[in-house]
Amino acid sequence: MSKTIRKPTEGSYPSCYITSRIEERRQREKQLRQERRRKNTDKPDDFVTYEDSDSEEETPHQQRQILNTSFNFVDYVRSRESDLKEARMVDSSHASRHILTHDMFKETPINLGNINKVFCSQWLSNRQIVFGTKCNKLMVYDVNMRRVDSIPTLRNSRGSNVDTQSGIHSCQINPSRTLLATGARHSADIAIYRLPTLDPVCIGENAHRDWVFDMTWLDDQFLVSGSRDTKLALWRINEDIIEVPEKPEKEEEQEACPTYAHINPVCVKEVRSAQKIRAVCFNKEYKEIALLSLNGYMHLFNAETFSQKMSRKLPNCQENVCIACQENGLYAVGCRSYTLLLDPRTLQAVKKIASRYNGCGIRSASFQQNILTIGTGLGMLMFFDVRAGKYLESSINTSRTVVLKASKGYVFPDEDVDNLSNVKYVPAIYTHCYDQSYTRLFTAGGPLPATLIGNYCGIWQ
Repeated sequence: MSKTIRKPTEGSYPSCYITSRIEERRQREKQLRQERRRKNTDKPDDFVTYEDSDSEEETPHQQRQILNTSFNFVDYVRSRESDLKEARMVDSSHASRHILTHDMFKETPINLGNINKVFCSQWLSNRQIVFGTKCNKLMVYDVNMRRVDSIPTLRNSRGSNVDTQSGIHSCQINPSRTLLATGARHSADIAIYRLPTLDPVCIGENAHRDWVFDMTWLDDQFLVSGSRDTKLALWRINEDIIEVPEKPEKEEEQEACPTYAHINPVCVKEVRSAQKIRAVCFNKEYKEIALLSLNGYMHLFNAETFSQKMSRKLPNCQENVCIACQENGLYAVGCRSYTLLLDPRTLQAVKKIASRYNGCGIRSASFQQNILTIGTGLGMLMFFDVRAGKYLESSINTSRTVVLKASKGYVFPDEDVDNLSNVKYVPAIYTHCYDQSYTRLFTAGGPLPATLIGNYCGIWQ
């Protein structure tokens, strides 16, 4: 959970400096080696690695380093509070892993009224969540006050009508958490808001002719957007060079009409071998932009040159609508009935995570260290441990895996749900996101059929 390399005071050792730890460590490693050798004898592997510890003893310097290292969380907290010059780290996903495996998450449903389908969401702070809907509303939910506020969407210079308002499909916060990028009133444009005040900064236009489905930040200034028109646009948001119109002289007009700039893209590229870009993510490890298109292809762009590197047809991939990237570069792609883990170097599938429920459809995915969170079309969240290679197992009941089941939410009219089939209605989880402490989880979505109007929204804590 935590690791702190303690620096002893003069003439004394830290409290974790217990020499018997070295012998315990040797015995533990010896048992692990014997277990590995036994498994290799029973069933030899095609690929085997050998550790240096099998043949070499730890040096005195390494032993001192081990004895000076504390894995006690109390030592980590005290070192941080005292601002000591000690190397320390903490596994941020340990809290969520513990809460999930011990069945401690409880859902608090959120009533959104007649809002139609939540497509995207982000935590703005420890008490505010922003989300976009199919009915083209940008909303902010206050966790403490349990109140939902609407944020005005930005109008482009051409004007927009009802036909161009097809929903806000993406909202992303830049690394320094100073800007929020999301959809505008016209679904082919992007809107930028300043954080934490949510004041409008600018609107990006003249890049796409169809809906913007997803966006991703490369750094604090550069943003990439992908659209159904198979184009990828690069934007630069720098308030020092953006020309903002002057505010009206009358105070009444200033309050009614906040001013914001209109910007054009830096570059627009046609994605070859693509049909309707559905999802976009940025791989920091390999400095590349990954895209999913609805014709079953995955595409890679060089983030530094903004040029297309490769495209690869995904194996038996249908309804691939979401993508996530781990810190080490591993990709996860959600499909109709399973999730693919892809090698970032070759885009070959290294693991096919079969869904535990038939026909659920993977609608959202995200990584928290080694835990892959999967939102499905059957109102359930599943959790896959990438390091263990299996679904996260419950510590309360070892015979089952960890699954969070969402409440029904709101559907209008109820008669349409009853007439669809005899199957019990459940909402699709189109979006989910953790707060910065990884101890709270926001999930949202709505009915999976396009003809149904409704929403689902809840907080697990």
